[in-house]
Amino acid sequence: MIKLGEKIKSLRKQKNISQEVFANYLGVSFQAVSKWENGNTMPDVTMIPAIASFFGVSTDELFDFNRFETEKQVDAICNEAYRYRFTDTEKSERILREGLQRFPGNDIILNNLLYTLDYQTRADEVVNLCKTLIESTEDDSVKYDACRILATCYRENGQQALVQPTLEIIPEIYFTKLELMATLLEGEESYEAAQKQKNISAEDLIDMLIIIGKHLKENGEPEKAASQFRIAQKVIDAFAEDFVETKWFKATVYEYTGEQRKEIAQLLME
Repeated sequence: MIKLGEKIKSLRKQKNISQEVFANYLGVSFQAVSKWENGNTMPDVTMIPAIASFFGVSTDELFDFNRFETEKQVDAICNEAYRYRFTDTEKSERILREGLQRFPGNDIILNNLLYTLDYQTRADEVVNLCKTLIESTEDDSVKYDACRILATCYRENGQQALVQPTLEIIPEIYFTKLELMATLLEGEESYEAAQKQKNISAEDLIDMLIIIGKHLKENGEPEKAASQFRIAQKVIDAFAEDFVETKWFKATVYEYTGEQRKEIAQLLME
């Protein structure tokens, strides 16, 4: 496998640019680029997508990986990390960090990593990583998910003026890939997509009911608000009967919505 420094040097020469020009694009010193190309140091993992974007190649191509084999291994890493996302965030992050050591700068792993970072205590890291993915990834699903996470991070850190401009990047979509896979595929592929979409839809429904209820409560309609909170409570309680498909999940919707249950109970008491 060709070394990263050698690949960068080869691509730079193909593009017929100097180390200084390349360094200015990335916002680093030309000495840093020289050290990469000589194999003395490696670029920071968050810079890999930007480097790949500059040369018009995928991150896999930058590392000279076999795309098909890489995708299979990356999926396995992300699926393993997802199993712990709601129950052991530190373990989920550790799995993804180890994955980045094998596949530095991989968009999918970096996107999954965002789900393990606290938006308040690690806001700078979240913002920088989101901006890198938005500017550099060729995968629209990664780009728009990064937009969503960036907007959420801005909101949680009191930067409300930056929320709407960030959300405007995202096109309006009325269906998901998982929905289509569940309804149009067959067998195990359909089942897996349906299981994943079921959990996503349940989480979204609970969140929307809470948001609507809070708005109604703030606008002096306590009975309507209470009805939304009770529906949300019933949705959560319904998942007490669900089972964990351990191939993809570590817990049920009921088990990882404990905070929402407490919030709803408090809202109904007020």
